[in-house]
Amino acid sequence: MNQAAPDLAELKRRALALVPRLRERAAETEKLRRVPDATIADLHAAGLFRMLQPKRVGGSEAPYRALVELGAIVARGCGSTAWVLNNLACHHWILAMWPKDAQDEIWGGGDGPNVLIGSAFAYPSGRAQKAPGGWRLKGRWPFSSGVDPSRWNLIGALVEENGKVTEARVFIVPAKDYTIIDTWHAAGLAGTGSKDVAIADSFVPDHMSLAVGEIAGGPNPGSAANPGALYRLPTFSVFPFILSGVVLGIAQGAIEGFTESMRARAGTYTGKRVAELATLQLRLAEAAALADAAETLMLADCDEATRLTEGGGEIPAETRARWRRDGAYTTQMCVKAVDLLFAGAGGNAIYLTHPLQRAWRDAHAGSAHFVVNWDVAGTLYGRVALGLPADVPAL
Repeated sequence: MNQAAPDLAELKRRALALVPRLRERAAETEKLRRVPDATIADLHAAGLFRMLQPKRVGGSEAPYRALVELGAIVARGCGSTAWVLNNLACHHWILAMWPKDAQDEIWGGGDGPNVLIGSAFAYPSGRAQKAPGGWRLKGRWPFSSGVDPSRWNLIGALVEENGKVTEARVFIVPAKDYTIIDTWHAAGLAGTGSKDVAIADSFVPDHMSLAVGEIAGGPNPGSAANPGALYRLPTFSVFPFILSGVVLGIAQGAIEGFTESMRARAGTYTGKRVAELATLQLRLAEAAALADAAETLMLADCDEATRLTEGGGEIPAETRARWRRDGAYTTQMCVKAVDLLFAGAGGNAIYLTHPLQRAWRDAHAGSAHFVVNWDVAGTLYGRVALGLPADVPAL
């Protein structure tokens, strides 16, 4: 008899147990520019990659908030590892919205339901054309985080017909059909292995492709096999929380490390105990308040999205835009928390052996992603709130 998949409480316990090990490997992860094989094995053993995978194939089918909670825990140990974890884990969630034929082909393949699936969602980077029984796909896409251990990739591209773009679609492509190009030399999140992928000309069967609008919320081609509300969430409206939870954990780890290191530290030039400095106390207080408030808002939005989806009604555009806004704003709050601590830590924090410099680089790198970019998300919300059409079609 198969053992039941771990629930969210157990997944959190397992994630916490990994944090010290991930901290020890953080420098190695950066040096490799990808997550070490040993860490991939640890994440598999803990069941973390399968947090949102349907129970019918042995996944935990945890609530959507798991991405925030588990991503944040893992990020306390290593931001790059958490970034890859959340990206690859969310692809099981997205795959559950595909036709069952696609799910069976991928989860029933050689690696079974433990298979890892990467992504490259820069739609303008690729072009697709209709072909008998499927699509012809080509292009080159950046930022495929965790691509090295992945056996499949979710690729976004624009469909062209008679020289005109007609729609955006997502295609599932096996690793044999794309080339990995090692472009990932980055200042932050250096261990994510977010390399380019290129496709010269690949055929993608019909059941391996969906229009973006088909996974924008509500029933989808996977609903018959996976009827739970988790798999009817508006994918691109709640997408920011896949990433914001990672930056939250980076901030939480920085706060923990800063607090511990400053308790007994003496100033290099004054010799006085730095914990007595009111300015340092205020920096710590503000950073902790920012992280706590960010976590509260992230989880509240995830729960609200789940509740509204369970209700089955139409989710207003302004609500969807607010989730995008909140995902980006809470990310900025966490970046500010890290900035406060980095500036207050003095010269010691600039050494490459100091974990705070990595937190500072990783937090800023995470906040640069399109879906948590404040300029994009803030103006999107403002447009919708003022009665203008959304300029993000996937919303």
